[in-house]
Amino acid sequence: MRLILAGGGTAGHINPALAIAGYVREQQPDAEILYIGNKGGMEERLVPQAGFAFKSVSVQGFRRKISFKAMKENIVTIHKAVSAAKEAEKLIAAFKPDVCIGTGGYVSGPVLKAGAKLGIPILIHEQNAYPGITNKMLAGKAARVMLAMPAAREHFKGHCRFVDTGNPVRGEILRQNKVSARKQLGLDSRPVILSFGGSLGADNINKALADVIARSAADGRYQHIHAYGQYGKWFPDLLREKGADLQKADNLDIREYIHDMPVCLAAADVVVARAGAMTLSEIQVQGKPSILIPSPNVAENHQYHNAMALVRNRAALMIEEKDLTPEKLTDAIDSLAGDRAKLEEYARNAKKMAICNASERIYAIIQEVMAEHQQGRNDG
Repeated sequence: MRLILAGGGTAGHINPALAIAGYVREQQPDAEILYIGNKGGMEERLVPQAGFAFKSVSVQGFRRKISFKAMKENIVTIHKAVSAAKEAEKLIAAFKPDVCIGTGGYVSGPVLKAGAKLGIPILIHEQNAYPGITNKMLAGKAARVMLAMPAAREHFKGHCRFVDTGNPVRGEILRQNKVSARKQLGLDSRPVILSFGGSLGADNINKALADVIARSAADGRYQHIHAYGQYGKWFPDLLREKGADLQKADNLDIREYIHDMPVCLAAADVVVARAGAMTLSEIQVQGKPSILIPSPNVAENHQYHNAMALVRNRAALMIEEKDLTPEKLTDAIDSLAGDRAKLEEYARNAKKMAICNASERIYAIIQEVMAEHQQGRNDG
């Protein structure tokens, strides 16, 4: 099997592509895999670290604001798109893939367009409940549109061959269990709250959580694991200002980044987080009730739509950032963590939404499309 993957810009596009590549390699160790990403994007670092061949093209997104500066930048964007398509066509022609898969981000556009132009079957994987513009534009050319959330179907136009696959989730997440995770972390039977706002951190989430964490430092009600992120180094000082003694409060685990997320997630009773697609898939696989605070700074407000998919299924509570206050977040945490029946109901509902074999489904679709393409060539 010869496979090209394209996706970039954010970890939400890169990690699914790497998960697909990793599973393909497990099934076929001799598979040839090439990842095409954006020059200067985080994929340029992450993909080689994961052990896959990487080539780059240079693309950027359109500016939607109406201004002279935006117009100038959009002219550059168009020029880059044309150049990237030509470069992608050369890379694809040289590699001769059986299939091209795009997981979203601007770089997927020129790569999948070039693949389709060369007669290579293309597949799209959409992680979110509200699809990105690149995937919507390319869907009509795709042999399959693979969806993580069925709700995304209504946002595509024209004829598309949809299949529900879920998001491919890391094996470490699938394998962890609550009992062993709590033992590993030295946690007791009190409710465990896991909270984070992404690797960089989210100021508003940090500020809203400070009161409930400081309260637990005083009364020991909850055990907290909280990651304040790269830009939240001020957070421990804020907790101290609120009277929390981080040296004495052994029920608090306050850190910049969570390196052992599979273990921490398995140990949690309630998760407080953004509503990125991969985060939600991991929450669902582990069957965790959650309080979701969608980022308002994402394309098409897609995190709101992601969160609503869980809210409608009574698997999560949601607080929009414009409504976020320490009081509302504290009340939401108490309403879940303090109500065992509700906690169990939300956990069951989250687990029901999970697709635990997404990688296997995607791999089967790749093989199916390859067989269809070969049959078409034979018939032709």
